[in-house]
Amino acid sequence: MKILKPIMFVGTCSDAGKSVVNAGFCRILKQDGYSPAPFKAQNMSLNSYATPEGKEIGRAQATQAEACQIACHTDMNPVLLKPSGEMMSQVILNGKPVGNRSAYEYFRKDDNAKLFDEAYAAFQRLEKRYSPIVLEGAGSISELNLKKRDIVNMRMAQRTGADVYLVADIDRGGVFGSVYGSVMLLDEDERKLLKGIVINKFRGDVRLFDEGRQIIEELTGIPVVGVIPYFKDIYIEDEDSVVLDSKNNKAVEGKVNIAVIRLQQMSNFTDFNALQFDKRAHVYYTTDATQLKLADIIILPGSKSTIKDLLYLQELNIPSLLQELYRQGKTVIGICGGYQMMGMSIADPNKIEGSAEQVNGIGLLPMTTVITDEKTTVQQTFTFLDKKGRCEGYEIHMGQSEVTEDVKPLLNMADGHTDGIYLNERCWGTYMHGVLDNKTVIDHLLAPYTSELGQPFSYRDFKDREYNRLAEHLREHLNVKAIYESATTEG
Repeated sequence: MKILKPIMFVGTCSDAGKSVVNAGFCRILKQDGYSPAPFKAQNMSLNSYATPEGKEIGRAQATQAEACQIACHTDMNPVLLKPSGEMMSQVILNGKPVGNRSAYEYFRKDDNAKLFDEAYAAFQRLEKRYSPIVLEGAGSISELNLKKRDIVNMRMAQRTGADVYLVADIDRGGVFGSVYGSVMLLDEDERKLLKGIVINKFRGDVRLFDEGRQIIEELTGIPVVGVIPYFKDIYIEDEDSVVLDSKNNKAVEGKVNIAVIRLQQMSNFTDFNALQFDKRAHVYYTTDATQLKLADIIILPGSKSTIKDLLYLQELNIPSLLQELYRQGKTVIGICGGYQMMGMSIADPNKIEGSAEQVNGIGLLPMTTVITDEKTTVQQTFTFLDKKGRCEGYEIHMGQSEVTEDVKPLLNMADGHTDGIYLNERCWGTYMHGVLDNKTVIDHLLAPYTSELGQPFSYRDFKDREYNRLAEHLREHLNVKAIYESATTEG
């Protein structure tokens, strides 16, 4: 088989669709007999994932690894920034936290030389195990004020010798200006790395853009290798919580209404993706008291800043509302940070999350939590309550919780320890992200509200079929042959 150089998808802007194109092209390569792996030197997201080794990476690279049908690894995303408010981010290096930095400090200190070297070393390790590596850029490639400190876009493309493809979002408008400006603001040696332009999210008949394709090619001297139609019927997990702006925020009639409380520092919102495909349920995101009262089930999700988000909920009087709704017979559950909030108190003696050393919890579960420096990051297999069947999930959290009464644990791990509290069928919590990816758990959650049985459903198999559908969509509208020919090397 021919050997391919690294292939990289960069963008004219954030949310141009780079992550999805990357995932789809990873699946194309896998289908064509290659052994691809994703790579993004630096990611900024609250949506992360635990690797099999018990380390942390951005969820987008875990998704792209799924498209490659391989296990995710920290080398795929060596630098992860997790915003924690007040212009601060937790820096995750090679899967482990190395401290917090302000945005100013992060982008000014030594021009990120050390992180650039660390990221490239991760790429080299990855390249020894897989081929080709499919790189992803971040944001725009033409942020001139950040360029010399960039470790993820054109500097990384140059260092890895990647063929670069510029992805532009035509749906937001101004595609000619964004493409031409992005290309012209590059240095000449950077422009030479650009092998093609991809026009993404086109609405309507793509033949209507034939003239536009020609204009872009004449302006830039770079071929347009694809015009990809906008789609909503192919499901690929979203990377950033900005997508919550377009999700449901109100209850509906005729379904089990599930309200996810929309926290300011909400993390791992993908916990609810499988649930939204259950035809019995309607999932929506809100902090509006009227909409919370209309819910049958209320879920407190994970948070990067648990105490800060708990104080935010207290300002909105949501804790007392949740207590009242539970007394009325509603179901209230918590996951990770939301689980911590449901206890009696949260202490932060070392002020890891901020100035507050202790806050009162919502008071629904008999436990107390102490925020600690040590971060738990691990994939788990478990059984849910006393039910048969193997379930899967992962933990990513800082803090330890102590149960103050004799209560039933929610999960029984494969290694023998337990997790979570099961107060009753309408009140429970767990540290386990992905717990709601398991049909057994969803059926139990919905049982008090519907006698309808859930259909057999494997979220993992569903996602795998969607990667194939995405690959088919890209093959139809992307010049895969030209990308292969450009990337082919002797070997």
